[in-house]
Amino acid sequence: MSAIRVLLADDQTLVRTSFAMLVESAGDMAVVGQAGTGREAVALARSARADLVVMDLRMPDLDGIEATRLIVADEDLAGVKVLVLTTYDTDENIVEALRAGASGFLVKDIRPAELLDAIRTVAAGDALLSPGPTARLIARFLRSPAAPATGGPDCLSDREREVLALVARGLNNTEIGEALTLSPLTAKTHVSRIMGKLGARDRAQLVIAAYESGLVSPGSQ
Repeated sequence: MSAIRVLLADDQTLVRTSFAMLVESAGDMAVVGQAGTGREAVALARSARADLVVMDLRMPDLDGIEATRLIVADEDLAGVKVLVLTTYDTDENIVEALRAGASGFLVKDIRPAELLDAIRTVAAGDALLSPGPTARLIARFLRSPAAPATGGPDCLSDREREVLALVARGLNNTEIGEALTLSPLTAKTHVSRIMGKLGARDRAQLVIAAYESGLVSPGSQ
């Protein structure tokens, strides 16, 4: 299995260097570039052929949200995942980054092992969105009056709507299977079909679709 090619984008050299040392210490990933601005991140994502970009939200020249949007919209970068960094004092920006196409977010004061696990999770195609405060944060902003409406899950079957609701609450395929008395493989198949019908690139966008359409509401369990 080839190593996960990671691009680090942060305007703080010390942060980039620390993350680079950590990533390089893992046997299944490698740093292929470091960017100090959003524009550098977009350029390096193209030239270094990264699999995943760890993207700081606050950067000069071009912020992390716009850089994420440009990377996700580039057909030549199809498959590149973006994992954004934040400090929880930028809640609305987190959601905008997810709308722009980021596959998840993490906090800068995470433990080293959590960063590596997050990179593996997102690179594997899963959204780094868990139940509890994270889900409530996303729900609060996506269900605000300013939130744009999506096509919604009207095209989904009843079973697919059930699966989508559980994805939005942070359940993985095994947990979805247990909740609906399905095998993990069947749950995974449902998730894949839902992504195809809604045109979602990953589970993060499924979460957004579920909240924006009202299928899942803030505070629901």
